[in-house]
Amino acid sequence: RVMTLYGVDGSVHRIEGLQLGDAPQGHKRFEGDERTPEGRYTIDYGNPQSAYHLSLHIDYPSPADRAFARGQGRSPGGQIFIHGQPNDWPGADLGARVPGDWTDGCIALSNPQIEALWQAVPDGTPIEILP
Repeated sequence: RVMTLYGVDGSVHRIEGLQLGDAPQGHKRFEGDERTPEGRYTIDYGNPQSAYHLSLHIDYPSPADRAFARGQGRSPGGQIFIHGQPNDWPGADLGARVPGDWTDGCIALSNPQIEALWQAVPDGTPIEILP
């Protein structure tokens, strides 16, 4: 699992070792399915006061995501972020991580990785999440 960042200056940076939701196979459809959304979204704001070490909000659900869930009589969920490790996780400031896939659909990085991403990605940045 790799996150690739493309700079406006042509630079490319890779972040490896992404951690996803507890059910990482398939596109997020409903609240509580513990999947990570797939498709084109936008980073619309950052939250420095998150329960995790920094977080960047992904504008899921899209209108299509909402329509699909509504058609099934369900909620699409929301509050999907790219974030660091839990604030109380021992050693996280040195790169320690919760083992495995553990989020409820977010994308988790190490704390040093989210700090670098936080500096590089402004609000309004388009992203594409691929399976």
